[in-house]
Amino acid sequence: MSLKNSRLRLASVALVVALSGLAMAGPAMAATQPTGASRSTAATQQQAPAAPTGFVGLPTSRLPADAQQHEFTVTYRNGSAADRTVAPQLMVQSPDAGPFLAPSDIRLERRTAHGCWEDVQVGAQTGTLFTDLTTAQRTVRAGETLTQVYRLTVVDPEAKGTVTPRVALYG
Repeated sequence: MSLKNSRLRLASVALVVALSGLAMAGPAMAATQPTGASRSTAATQQQAPAAPTGFVGLPTSRLPADAQQHEFTVTYRNGSAADRTVAPQLMVQSPDAGPFLAPSDIRLERRTAHGCWEDVQVGAQTGTLFTDLTTAQRTVRAGETLTQVYRLTVVDPEAKGTVTPRVALYG
C-alpha cells in the first residue's frame, strides 16, 4: 500500500469519526449550535450565551392523531428584576420503543407578531423532533411575559408521541 493511499484512508476514517460524534449530540445541543449565517449576525447583535443554562418545562400532552390543527402555547414570565434571554421550544418525542418520528410526520407553524402563521422547520435526532433554539432567542424584560403560539398538524395518522413545550434559559 502506498503512502498516498494510507493518508487517504486515514483522512476518511477521521471524517467518519467526526461525523459520528456529531450524530451522537443530543437534540437540545444540536438546536443550540449557530449556523455560519447566524454566527455573523450574532456577532453584530447583543452576545447571548451559546448554550442554555437551564430549561423551564411546561405541561406535556399526547401527540394528536386526528389530522386536525392543534395550537400549543409556550409561555414564560420573567419574574426577576433583570432582563433575561430565553428561547421557546416545542419538542415532539417518539415513544421509547419506537417507531421514531420523522419531520415529514408533522407540519409545524408559528404565529408571528402580526397574527400570521409561518412554517417552522424542525430538526430531528433519535426520534425527537425539535424547533431551533438559536433563531427563537428573545430578550424578555423584567416583569414581562413571552408567549409563543405553535400550530401542529399530524400528517402521518400512524404517528405517536408526546408534545413537550419548554423554554430555554440563558445566562
